[in-house]
Amino acid sequence: MKTVKDKLHKETIIIAGYGGQGILFGGLVLSQSAMNSGLHTTFFPAYGAEIRGGTANCTVVLSTTEIGSPFVVSPDSLIIMNDVAVNTFLPRLKPGGLIIVNTSLFKNQITRTDIKVVSVPATELAEQSAGLTQSANLLMLGIYIKQKGIIPLDNLLQAAEFGLRYKANLIPANQQAIKCGYNYL
Repeated sequence: MKTVKDKLHKETIIIAGYGGQGILFGGLVLSQSAMNSGLHTTFFPAYGAEIRGGTANCTVVLSTTEIGSPFVVSPDSLIIMNDVAVNTFLPRLKPGGLIIVNTSLFKNQITRTDIKVVSVPATELAEQSAGLTQSANLLMLGIYIKQKGIIPLDNLLQAAEFGLRYKANLIPANQQAIKCGYNYL
């Protein structure tokens, strides 16, 4: 049986959207789940001065070896929560890369044919499955780990629980959103 480390050398991800969509929290949960899986990881946040509504993104690097820099020019994967982020980061995605896009907030078609596109109405699905539109970020992470197969579902669920330990009442709904995303396709 292949382990996580057999499936990966290095994976670079950018998660992007508006402030208030849990972009940075999603990156932290992904990084924590990578550590739970025995991987090296970096987390590099970037955000505007606004508290909510401005742009936010983070870069996460997962690797079986030490990571020299958290900076990424051309990511392997994108998790995109809105239209502004698609326009900003899609041109940087490597050929053969993966983009998971929230079609609740991005209504256009992605026309690049050299990448894999997973379109998901994440905001609506989060509301239906977990009762929280705010858990759309973790729903997208569930889709991501299923698509890539490098982080086990249990490790992502544990990382979300750890990240929400001070808001324990939100843990069940957010874990439900992760499972919904994981089982989406």
